[in-house]
Amino acid sequence: MRPDPLTPLAVAAARRHELTRARAIQALRELDRAGAHVTFAAVAAAAGISRSWLYTQPDIRDQIQRLRNSTSRTSGAPVPAGQRPTGASQRARLTAVLQRNQALADENARLRRQLARALGDQRTTRTRSGNNPGR
Repeated sequence: MRPDPLTPLAVAAARRHELTRARAIQALRELDRAGAHVTFAAVAAAAGISRSWLYTQPDIRDQIQRLRNSTSRTSGAPVPAGQRPTGASQRARLTAVLQRNQALADENARLRRQLARALGDQRTTRTRSGNNPGR
């Protein structure tokens, strides 16, 4: 028999459920913000709850799996979700890098021409002076 929805027992159970969810979500956010590996065990330990309970919460379970999968592919320390670049910011950064690369290539070509001119002038000067630097 199910308790009446307004009984103190039902109210206490609902309150305990919401507090547990809040602790789990807070632990999940803190682990992600710290850049720690997000796993069911880590979230359960940080929130002081059981792993089995986490598996019964579809939204929390999905979020843990998503964060776990997104950080497991990266090398080194995982990047918190809030600091991960979006597609638009990645494109903007790539465009800026490509523009800088082109500017450096243009400057390199200009300096090569300038050096070639200087070496040519130096060769011409040596030829006119008969390869005698003392003259």
